[in-house]
Amino acid sequence: MDDKHIEEAIEILERHLKDRHLPIVSNLAAERRSPFSILISTVLSSRTKDEVTSQATERLLSRACTPERMLQLSEEQIALLIYPVGFYKTKAKAILDICKDLIDRFESLVPETIEALLTLRGVGRKTANLVISLAFEKEGICVDTHVHRISNRLGYVRTDSPGRTETALRQKLPRRYWIGFNTLLVTFGREICRPISPLCTRCPIRHLCDRVGVTRSR
Repeated sequence: MDDKHIEEAIEILERHLKDRHLPIVSNLAAERRSPFSILISTVLSSRTKDEVTSQATERLLSRACTPERMLQLSEEQIALLIYPVGFYKTKAKAILDICKDLIDRFESLVPETIEALLTLRGVGRKTANLVISLAFEKEGICVDTHVHRISNRLGYVRTDSPGRTETALRQKLPRRYWIGFNTLLVTFGREICRPISPLCTRCPIRHLCDRVGVTRSR
């Protein structure tokens, strides 16, 4: 894909996917939920289906919607509330660690920079970028498996890891698309540009796609 075609591709996908179901964290942002809610839901969403993440998020936040209230729960209580998200025991501990950090170092507020978010125990670049872009509407590019796969499949970047994809996108993707890029490609990746046997016959941007690495499609 030529660099000049990425804007056309994004505009087509925005029209095609505008009425589709949003990923859970994007939906929380659309509802103007708190940065803390978005941070906690992002932690829960890793390697977990959206429906499971959504239910676990609501169960947990109905009991503890602030760092202080979260610390009133035990690790075991949090684990029970978020089950069956992936790695629920590990995430329960991570949530408590994050809440302690927020209280001790950030006056219970979720920090508004990637650099500060990365100092929280258990928060990586994917989570930091998503929180920055969705909770604060600041420029971040959250690169998960969908964004990494599709950006390379289109031929827009040629990288071998999500971290390098983020670097490449920061260098060439127009900034006005940064905030919504993850939401757009996650939705596209789940519905059409799937990891195995993508639905190329239904793809609205197939005429722009290089189909890098695609050996079988429908």
